[in-house]
Amino acid sequence: MCRCPHQREASALFEECRIVRAHGELDRRTVAPLVRAMTEARTARPGRLLLIVDLGQATLTDCSILTPLREAWVDCRIRGGWMRIVYGNPTTDVPQEATERVAASLMCAAGPTSEPGRSAG
Repeated sequence: MCRCPHQREASALFEECRIVRAHGELDRRTVAPLVRAMTEARTARPGRLLLIVDLGQATLTDCSILTPLREAWVDCRIRGGWMRIVYGNPTTDVPQEATERVAASLMCAAGPTSEPGRSAG
């Protein structure tokens, strides 16, 4: 078995990564299981958090998912991690675009150092 440094890094990455999947319609009446799953993923372990929210099986989304997604995104960033949203259904495009705008506005409000690895300007 290889004891390469990149293998240890990959192993650590998998320990820090959490995947949350949503199915069916996501609106103000049905978003609670997704919120609960994201909360459980965020509280499962301390330290850096890498969160993948899979909306690939969501058939309908409205803006009720934006606040929980924003809260999770902020928590991941504070903890030195990231959040990725995966989707493949055209009905999730509008909330995804809105989420990206929320994330961009949060980064702008935090200043140029909010994006690790990127230089200001």
